[in-house]
Amino acid sequence: MAVLIAALCIPVTASAAPAGFYVSGGKLYESNGSEFVMRGVNHAHTWYQQQTSSFANIKALGANTVRVVLASGQRWTKNDTADVANVVSLCKQNKLICVLEVHDTTGYGEQSGAATLAQAVDYWLSVKSALAGQEKYVIVNIGNEPYGNQGYQTWASDTSTAIQRLRAGGFTHTIMVDAPNWGQDWTFTMRDNAASVFQADPDRNTVFSIHMYGVFDTAAEINDYLGRFRSAGLPIVVGEFGHNHSDGDPDEDTILATSQSQGIGYLGWSWSGNGGGVEYLDMVTNFDPAQLTSWGQRLFNGTNGIKATSRQATVYGGGTDPDPDPEPGACTAGYRVTGQWQDGFQAEITVTNNQTTAIDGWQVRWTFPSGQRVTNMWHAIPTQTGAEVAAANASYNARIPAGGSVTIGFTGSWSGANTSPATFALNTTTCTTA
Repeated sequence: MAVLIAALCIPVTASAAPAGFYVSGGKLYESNGSEFVMRGVNHAHTWYQQQTSSFANIKALGANTVRVVLASGQRWTKNDTADVANVVSLCKQNKLICVLEVHDTTGYGEQSGAATLAQAVDYWLSVKSALAGQEKYVIVNIGNEPYGNQGYQTWASDTSTAIQRLRAGGFTHTIMVDAPNWGQDWTFTMRDNAASVFQADPDRNTVFSIHMYGVFDTAAEINDYLGRFRSAGLPIVVGEFGHNHSDGDPDEDTILATSQSQGIGYLGWSWSGNGGGVEYLDMVTNFDPAQLTSWGQRLFNGTNGIKATSRQATVYGGGTDPDPDPEPGACTAGYRVTGQWQDGFQAEITVTNNQTTAIDGWQVRWTFPSGQRVTNMWHAIPTQTGAEVAAANASYNARIPAGGSVTIGFTGSWSGANTSPATFALNTTTCTTA
């Protein structure tokens, strides 16, 4: 039993207050400790720069994030510092989180004229003044689909170097990195090297992005890929996906359902303006939000879609559930110390879902009254800021059925007193104390 507990223990390390988004336990958080799950779309800004109303229209349909296509100058005309600053301003005006990506890297090694990741970093450094101080609003996606199906073997080392160059250049933003193989990672290059790339980031603030098209046409493939990241405690988002593609038929229903149940962000491709035979990936026709396509209807208004699951970032005053909050008494929490010794203790928290519906994805929050610190935890992934603790579900226990319970165990340190916390919250609901 001791060996099992040790294997499931997750250490908590102290760090300075983050400037903006940060990664902990395989999940993305805002600077105030609120978990943030991306629910949004891609917008091809660099090719349709006059379509600035798209930001408001995307927001009006419920999105909390927009991934914006930019160009570094190798394949398309460079978006300069002023334009990048304007894009950030449009995101902020419309209460959207901006994921900014360089598109020129697409298919490097196979696509003629594509930019290298090193050239993408040069671009980010050149527009840094537009991004400085925007860490609460902007995530930097270094380069879109940075390798095709040739030359991808250097993805891990090149990506690690690119991250380190951005950090050395003063970027403290959360960084997003795309998979090779046109973003679909069918060789599992990103999957199998993600841990080392994450460790190469001195800030440990990197998110991985998989693009799901024809390679991901079965539930088994989708669940296996995303589940491996969740099990490893590594942050993953579906940075692009569609309902159909020239290379096969993605299983969009499973992509949406699994992302929702596992608390994984997703960004559909794309708002409007597609060409080259994939016009069916437009969510609206001719950038008109009144003309939703079938794909747009599915993504925005369907089961596990944006409207049903998106939460506005708390930096804009959001963070509440998209549906009405559960009624009082919707959960019960019990806390007990199971062992105590000089300067240390072991405790467990059992939370029961008293609702008539299951909870998919949870976080239990409490405040220690006497300066206690969590040192290790099992059956949940902890984040502690001062006295406040948030314990997020592990990959294997994200669902709490109606009437069901989950128990979290942990060890902690104390000095002077070991007073029990008075209140506990399950997601946004304060629980009755057992």
